[in-house]
Amino acid sequence: MRALQGTSAGPDVALTNALLLNVALILLGWQRYKALNSELEVTRMSEEEARRLSEIDDLTGCLNRRSFAEALGELLLSGKSEDRAFAAIAIDLDNFKQVNDLNGHAAGDLVLRTAAKRIRSLLPDGSSLARLGGDEFVCVVPYHPSSPERIDHLATRMVEQFAMPVINDGVVLEVTISIGVASSNLLEVGTEDESGEDAAQNLMHKADIAMYHAKKQGKNRFYWFEPNMESELRFRNELEAGIRRGIQNGEFVPYYEQQVDLETGDVVGFEMLARWESPELGMVGPDIFIPIAEEMGVIAELSEGLIERAFEDAREWHPDITLSVNISPVQMRDPWFAQKLLKLLVKHRFPANRLDIEITETCLHENIGMVRSMITSLRNQGVKVSLDDFGTGYSSLSQLRSLPFDQLKIDRSFISELKNEDQSDKLVDAIVSMGDGLKMPITAEGIEDEKVLNALKRWGKMRGQGYFYGKPEPASAVTKRLAAAGRLASSNPEGVVDITEAMPGDRDGEDKKTGSGKAAG
Repeated sequence: MRALQGTSAGPDVALTNALLLNVALILLGWQRYKALNSELEVTRMSEEEARRLSEIDDLTGCLNRRSFAEALGELLLSGKSEDRAFAAIAIDLDNFKQVNDLNGHAAGDLVLRTAAKRIRSLLPDGSSLARLGGDEFVCVVPYHPSSPERIDHLATRMVEQFAMPVINDGVVLEVTISIGVASSNLLEVGTEDESGEDAAQNLMHKADIAMYHAKKQGKNRFYWFEPNMESELRFRNELEAGIRRGIQNGEFVPYYEQQVDLETGDVVGFEMLARWESPELGMVGPDIFIPIAEEMGVIAELSEGLIERAFEDAREWHPDITLSVNISPVQMRDPWFAQKLLKLLVKHRFPANRLDIEITETCLHENIGMVRSMITSLRNQGVKVSLDDFGTGYSSLSQLRSLPFDQLKIDRSFISELKNEDQSDKLVDAIVSMGDGLKMPITAEGIEDEKVLNALKRWGKMRGQGYFYGKPEPASAVTKRLAAAGRLASSNPEGVVDITEAMPGDRDGEDKKTGSGKAAG
């Protein structure tokens, strides 16, 4: 500075260069420091974003399963007290798969986002919401143990919220929910046997069980967890595993109930009924395993196996004796059902005109067009089709006239009341008169005593079945019964008809009954 003012000689070059070098190093170091700080901040933000994304469901913004379980475990460990409890609420959208299938995944995503928004809007402070995957949500809500009605009110409001439809591009999407609730008071949190994470999983599991119970009871409702629900679910899982093993091991067998001509008393047919000869459970009735097999999606495999065995059994009977088989509504949703049944007839060379399939009125309301096509195809090949349990559903006269049924079966609930001589005889009289008008023969189910039998005889010719004629029997007992009456195929060889004449088509592919090789379905 003195040199610049002219009061001193010029600066020392070495010292000047050293000073400038130090200044440059300081500036370079400061710049590098700022760059490192920026890099660290970006890295920190990236890590936080990655951690957030690992904990959050991207579609709905809710917590995911892993992060919710961790948070719930910590909450249960830290929040345990006499005046505070937590309710885990499991929420599942009813029929969500149908929304996706009919309207596309974009509509399904909209429903999920709307569901999360509606649930979140109802939750009180201190609550957490997670999407566990698919269409299942779970939330945890603090409440006072003496006021569980607050949770009841919250669950009720959730059900009401979902009564409002979701609109997607002008299309109304109807979705309901099933809810299960479990209280942390059921847990022993913090003990050696149950850590916070274990307690969280346990509580979520109990809420899930209560939610599945709500679905089983008809959906669009909520239930609190009760210990017996867990026992029922465990038994249900054991039944499902047993059914799968039973199908593979041939434990499901056909039993046969006699169908009798009420005028002559002769056996004219048998209805095949399913029984499960379980090594663990003993003899199990169809009212237990049929609904479960339908829900599992194995009813077609189970039914086809029984039908094959029934065809082999019935080939030993007199050719005038028919075989009736009940068909599940689930099977009637299969567009290839008629072809499968006709293929079994050909495989076992069983005459089509001896087979009578029975369908319930429930089938008529799901897809009337496909049902009509199946019935027509089967009847074209000689198979008879009966409307089972008539009077318990909602079939109309127009449906009965348009669908080509061969006969009506009056439900046992009407027949059993005939002994009381009340209004039921008028109902039966109306059904019989309608059958006469439509030219459909009648079969009466549930004949249990002679009084009911005599009451039915006054309506003229019809078939009947029930415990009055004997309980359902295995194939061996039926063979003995028919052998004693001389009604086996081997005991009347001259009356046996060549079964190829009654098959859907002969070896050359020509249909001798219809004159055409019509395809079923």
